[in-house]
Amino acid sequence: MDRFIITGQKKISGSIKTDGSKNAGLPIIAGAILISKGETTIENVPPLRDIYTIKKMLEHIGAKVEYDPKAMRMKIESTHITESTAPYELMRQMRASFLVLGPLLARLGEARVSLPGGCVLGARPVDYHINGFKALGAQVTEEGGYVVAKARPLKGATIHFDRPSHTGTENIMFGAVLAKGSTRIVNAACDPEVVDVANFLNQAGARIKGAGTSTITIEGVKALNPLKYKVSGDRLVAGTYMCAAGITGGSLEITGINPSHLTMVSRKLYEMGCEITEGKNSIKIKGPKQLKAIKIVTFPFPGFPTDLQACIMALAAVAEGTSNIKETVFEDRFGHTMELRRLGADIIVTSDEAIVKGVAKLKGTSVMASDIRAGAGLVLACLGAEGTSEVLRVYHIDRGYNNLDEKLQSLGADIKRVD
Repeated sequence: MDRFIITGQKKISGSIKTDGSKNAGLPIIAGAILISKGETTIENVPPLRDIYTIKKMLEHIGAKVEYDPKAMRMKIESTHITESTAPYELMRQMRASFLVLGPLLARLGEARVSLPGGCVLGARPVDYHINGFKALGAQVTEEGGYVVAKARPLKGATIHFDRPSHTGTENIMFGAVLAKGSTRIVNAACDPEVVDVANFLNQAGARIKGAGTSTITIEGVKALNPLKYKVSGDRLVAGTYMCAAGITGGSLEITGINPSHLTMVSRKLYEMGCEITEGKNSIKIKGPKQLKAIKIVTFPFPGFPTDLQACIMALAAVAEGTSNIKETVFEDRFGHTMELRRLGADIIVTSDEAIVKGVAKLKGTSVMASDIRAGAGLVLACLGAEGTSEVLRVYHIDRGYNNLDEKLQSLGADIKRVD
């Protein structure tokens, strides 16, 4: 397995362009299943492990898929989809693969989808998806680790989520765009990625209103049309680079991103002492000589993203004072704290809250990534640590970051990948 070797305390500086969003690209690719005639082209698709997994999934069910990783362009032709089963061999690799349930059910009238895998972040039930499709008239059962859904056709309904669900909102949108009548999703997720998916579907001929708000309405249509669509920039990758500048005291310009997607992140980094300037499609950030302690509560968008909690904790570990970080999205997302302690961080975790007392410096050692975002946080901590560190299991990081080591190298970081 590959690992990163990092010699810390090197200021990063320069300019970097953000690739397309993984969390928007994956559902958009799944949504192409709904287009039964012609070829759809999706641009700005990052060459990540999860992208190749969803590509294999579409090919398994009968789609023709061409992907050019250099051009970051994917072409999908879904005319001859006949297979309604999404197998465990592919589903176990990532949770986002469950997003094929809605398109397959809407397109074929049935779907047999294995319960998903991906990062281990505590309970992440698919009940929202299942109950939503039941409300749309589907018969849903569980058989041998597979969710089996049947409905011909789906029928519009009002669906209430107990709390915003990113993938749940997208999956129900997929089912509703070809359903008979009108569907309303109450307490829908407001994430920019959900808006991106809705824009993709609308440009294909869907009738979706309210994406980006807590109530989304969908008027069913008979068919969707092939189109060319560009995925928006990845706010989580951009936020990671912002934190990298913060922890190294560097100066960085990040392009290809909508600054409004990172308003809360920018606000909190500003409170920690960073200088931030926003452009139309860019963010400039300059890290301080000494970071300040912070209070963070993770929350669905527009709150502070849970996917950047590990990154901000790395900064808090060397900030002046005591920081308080409360996790409200996932019940088991403090696994990286043990690895940060190995670097010398002073962190106490109680239930869903972490108390981080800033130390003068972290010191290099070996640490291990447990998931995508935890791995990114550990890389940042190692960039700010004294001496040389080793980050193991970087295959987790590769699922969400395209050539993170090479891009950090280009900005002045001392990091290399070792086989």
